[in-house]
Parts: sequence; C-alpha cells; structure tokens
Amino acid sequence: MLDTIKKTLLSGLGAAVVTKDKVQASLEELVRQGKLSADDARAAADRIVKQGRREFDDASGELHRKVNDLLSHSDRKSQARIAELEARIRALEQKPAKPAKAAGAPKTPRRPTKS
Repeated sequence: MLDTIKKTLLSGLGAAVVTKDKVQASLEELVRQGKLSADDARAAADRIVKQGRREFDDASGELHRKVNDLLSHSDRKSQARIAELEARIRALEQKPAKPAKAAGAPKTPRRPTKS
C-alpha cells in the first residue's frame, strides 16, 4: 500500500516538473513575441512556483493525515482482534482437559449386543 502511495506522489511530482517546464516555455515564448517583459515573466514564474509549492504542501499534509488515520484505524482493528483471540485462549485454558488416549494402546473390540 505504501508503494502505491509513493508511486502516486512521484507521478504527481513528475507532472509538476512537466508543468513547470511547459509554463517556463510558454513564458519564454511570450517574452520572445514581445507580449511580456522578462521581468514580468520572472515574476509570473515565481508566483506560479510559490502557488504550486503551497498546493503541494497542502496536498502532502492532507495525504499524511489520511494515511495516519488509515493506519490508526487498522491498528485499532488489529488490537481488537488480538483482544478477542486472547479471550478465547483464556476460555479454552479454563476448560477441563479431556483425557488423551495413549498412543499405540490396543483397542478393545466391542462385542455385539444381543437384542
């Protein structure tokens, strides 16, 4: 399960890198076309990076909380199951033991009953 989460996060980071490259290429194109100054492009890039970092931090924090909740729930279920099993063991230990048949002891044949 943790591998799946890790892969999901890494794919998200990969998408962020691709998006950053595309944003940078788009801004450079706008500068080349004269529609945006280099200073404005840098400022826009900085704003986009800050917003992306903030959104990533928020998503990462939320994911962390959800994973912890999931693990905590799983742990509570495991602890409850262990307590149930321990109670069953105690109950079985309190029952009187049945006498064990001796290994290799000859069996006495049953005689047919007369009706």
